[in-house]
Amino acid sequence: MRLARVAHPEGVAFVSVEGTDTDAVVKEIADHPFGTPSFTGRQWPLADVRLLAPILPSKVIAVGRNYAAHAQEFGNEVPGEPMIFLKPSTSVIGPNAAIKLPPASSRVDFEGELAVVIGQPVRNVPAARAAQAILGYTIANDVSARDLQKSDGQWGRAKGFDTFCPLGPWIETSLDPADLALRSEVDGEVKQDARTSALVHKIPQLVEFVSSVMTLLPGDTILTGTPEGVGPITAGQQVSITVEGIGTLTNPVQSA
Repeated sequence: MRLARVAHPEGVAFVSVEGTDTDAVVKEIADHPFGTPSFTGRQWPLADVRLLAPILPSKVIAVGRNYAAHAQEFGNEVPGEPMIFLKPSTSVIGPNAAIKLPPASSRVDFEGELAVVIGQPVRNVPAARAAQAILGYTIANDVSARDLQKSDGQWGRAKGFDTFCPLGPWIETSLDPADLALRSEVDGEVKQDARTSALVHKIPQLVEFVSSVMTLLPGDTILTGTPEGVGPITAGQQVSITVEGIGTLTNPVQSA
């Protein structure tokens, strides 16, 4: 099932996206998408609604240096256990919403990633049971003010600006994430081209590790790391990240 969150003619709702790209419709979900969703009976053509961020997480937990080649391109060692940091919920935006470049930074980078969306409250969940805690998977862009990341010595400001966490276009609940193609393009030029099989710390281990540190709530989102090829974006450009089995997340870039 493809779960999305949309603005429709009468408000905002969670929906299931059904059909092909040319004739897709969205069917309204009553209440929330967790567990076994029930439907209201209302539906609209996908073309007649606006896709929003598919979830509004209480927290976004990101994993640094989780592809060896990406760690190497910045001259860093691969960590022996997951290196995690937080992005605020206010950094989340949806498809086609603008990434806004803050005046405080002169170097803002894109980072295409596969994201894991949690489906139930969990704490200390073992890797063998991690799949039971996962609602599904979406696409993320861990936008980063690279110069501030370097100068600050910690990543809270560099990773936390408003609009610095595009998510979407929807959550795919029926997906094996072990070996998916991930590609990032800026203005149509391929910048990242990798597979999730290259993740150093795999998704079950990430869920186990993060849940040993903090309670994960429904909707909380784990960004699994970015492969090599990250680079700067400037106002007027467009970033598109495609993950096999999910789709494409596209966002324009603007000055704040």
